[in-house]
Amino acid sequence: MKNLTFIFVLFTIILSGCKQKESSIEGLWIVESVKMGDKTMTPNARWMRFYKDFTQVSGNGWFQHSFGTYKLDQETKELSVTDTNGTNDKSGPFVINLSGDTMTWKRLENNMDVVVQLKRAHKLPTTYGDQLLGLWKLDNLEGKGSFFNSSNGFLFLRWDKRFEVASDIGRFSGVYNAHGHKSEVEFIPYGDNLKRSFWKVDFKENQIDLTLLNSDSTVTRSFTRIHDFPN
Repeated sequence: MKNLTFIFVLFTIILSGCKQKESSIEGLWIVESVKMGDKTMTPNARWMRFYKDFTQVSGNGWFQHSFGTYKLDQETKELSVTDTNGTNDKSGPFVINLSGDTMTWKRLENNMDVVVQLKRAHKLPTTYGDQLLGLWKLDNLEGKGSFFNSSNGFLFLRWDKRFEVASDIGRFSGVYNAHGHKSEVEFIPYGDNLKRSFWKVDFKENQIDLTLLNSDSTVTRSFTRIHDFPN
């Protein structure tokens, strides 16, 4: 009988702990969608992490860019988030609805309803920029464009947002920007002989296909991921 009582008490404690965890916003959350009025404005791989001591950090993909505090009123379910390194939020708190591993934030901004859907996660998501990182060997190309004239060369995309190109027409370097909402990348080469270019990115396993956007003709470049620089 004592053993049964002990098991029942232990089960009750475990169940209570699980319910408390489900009703808490502590942990990592990924933003699945952001709607403002009738427009969808979901950022790529946006996440927030809430800690027990009422501090929070947030970012996109592998990059943490904000930190600060939060306050949650348990009665009104109003959530206020303050970024220590950000600007003042003048739109007021969000009213949240927490249900298991999903959470919804709602408030009014500029007389429009804003709805944010979040999902609990255990690891950081990856942005389009995160997936671009690394060394890529050119396999195929179509059309005339910057950097390459034949299917010979490589593209190296570094973590510090700089890129390097080696091809049959020379070596080039510059900076690149991955779009925050779409699978697009902008290359800004150093020097006056090459212009900036904008490319749509199609991701496959260990492969990327780039299609030039600021062009009247079809220009594509296909790359395969490699781990050693070609000789």
